[in-house]
Amino acid sequence: MKSSPVRILIADDHAVVRRGVREMLGEEFPDAVFGDATTAQEALDQTWKQPWDLILLDISMPGRSGLDVLRDLKTAQPRTPILVQSMHAEGQFAIRVLKAGAAGYITKDSLPEELIHAVKKVLASRRYVSVSLAEQLAGFLTTEGGRPAHEQLSDREFQVLRMLAAGRSVKEIGAELSLSIKTISTYRTRLLEKLDLRSNAELAIYVEREGLR
Repeated sequence: MKSSPVRILIADDHAVVRRGVREMLGEEFPDAVFGDATTAQEALDQTWKQPWDLILLDISMPGRSGLDVLRDLKTAQPRTPILVQSMHAEGQFAIRVLKAGAAGYITKDSLPEELIHAVKKVLASRRYVSVSLAEQLAGFLTTEGGRPAHEQLSDREFQVLRMLAAGRSVKEIGAELSLSIKTISTYRTRLLEKLDLRSNAELAIYVEREGLR
């Protein structure tokens, strides 16, 4: 009996990336059925409308936080593995997205063979992490101290940190996240305390130094 073709949703706001991923995976899975989403909302709409065997998610699409979208996608289709693709280095987001329920994390500059390997692995209900990320995870488990201060931040604090460092005002951040100015101000105060900093300028320097942009 012939098995059903694998269904893969590619969520990325760059048409070139979507086309490239489709071509790479199409060679390995010639009968695959592909879907496209260019925004976080489109990805959510697609997951509520029909089932997928795999979701390839760009964590940095315009609009809502990638971590928030990831959680909503898991709510819509709890059993569907989500492989996160990002231009950001592993150390910045990988551990956070894995904690949020992703089946794996791969950078966009990875070789095609690595992407195919990652897809096969998560389709087999296993997690995918690169060798370098596995070493980082092992380090977190064996090291008592010495972790970067931003590792203590909640996902929302981490999001506000990056927005403040990008020069966004408290009012702008509140409007985008649908939170009050008072709430964002509280997050800012908490960030300064946790990171032992004194101003938005120092937040920006910290983000630049740690490669969190």
